[in-house]
Amino acid sequence: MSIFTRLSVTILTLSVALYASLTYASSTDSVPNAPTTYPAGKLGEMVKLGEAILNNTDTHPLTKHLVGNKLTCVNCHLPNQNGKPGAGKGMSTLIGTATVFPAWSKRQGTIQSLQDRIDNCFMRSMDGIRPIIDKKASMAMVAYVTWLSTGLPIKMNPKATISPYNFDKYVKGKKKFARLQKKATHSNYLNGKKVFQAKCASCHQMNGAGVAGTFPPLWGKNSKGEWLSYNTGAGMSKLNKAAVWVQSNMPLGQGGTLTNQEAADVVLYFDAQPRADFILKDHLFPKSKMGFYNTEVTTEHDSVRSNFKAFGLDIDTIRGDHVIK
Repeated sequence: MSIFTRLSVTILTLSVALYASLTYASSTDSVPNAPTTYPAGKLGEMVKLGEAILNNTDTHPLTKHLVGNKLTCVNCHLPNQNGKPGAGKGMSTLIGTATVFPAWSKRQGTIQSLQDRIDNCFMRSMDGIRPIIDKKASMAMVAYVTWLSTGLPIKMNPKATISPYNFDKYVKGKKKFARLQKKATHSNYLNGKKVFQAKCASCHQMNGAGVAGTFPPLWGKNSKGEWLSYNTGAGMSKLNKAAVWVQSNMPLGQGGTLTNQEAADVVLYFDAQPRADFILKDHLFPKSKMGFYNTEVTTEHDSVRSNFKAFGLDIDTIRGDHVIK
């Protein structure tokens, strides 16, 4: 290994460690600590496998063929100071999530299992293919997420599939930001660009491509023409949901410092950038392979344009151009 290679590895390792510690330190939410002891035997091995998949979703041998972009689960489900994915204490923590299942999903129109919820995320946030039910990767991820809720009381949620420690804040936040986004104008888009340049671009880069292996991409394509980030069916593509997450977690190490308008405007800006449409049928294995798909929704087509229209906004007016098809 050359000195330059060793230096690059050292820098990357330090960056990841800083990322985890800052994320944890920025938390102000009253979420319990993650467990520190793995289960014994085969179950413990499965939990560790799930942890590895959440950290390396786009490159892990069991899931890389199911991921269509350059994201990992830990990019949204942030780590704690020990680097445990989903164990951060801000919005989108996975601690407590397993306690609410089975849970109602308005999007699917059915009662969902934890495995359903995880598998569906591959189609949207990962811009990939929904895993086959009960495959090893799915079971491992369920085992890890369930382990994060060790010792916590079970309380099924008739309204949503989210950690009980964030549920009320999430619901209130969605309503708050929906009101703001419905009033958005081109000026808000321009202000969002300024916020992004000042507080986000150092990690995510001006072109939204991020830094490979360290900071996730938010939009755009690579040199091969492949989409880098989440598609228009993901929660982060929705103007109100993304703003709740951003205000809680960003900038890195400074969660909770953006004003309501700053959070709304920066989301307006980066969600107005080109990204992959979500066409449901394109993210499913053939019926002969997929197994049972627990849903009442069999057709869906989301786009940047339709996501903005859902808030009464015209994407061309917001951007001031006609870039979005």
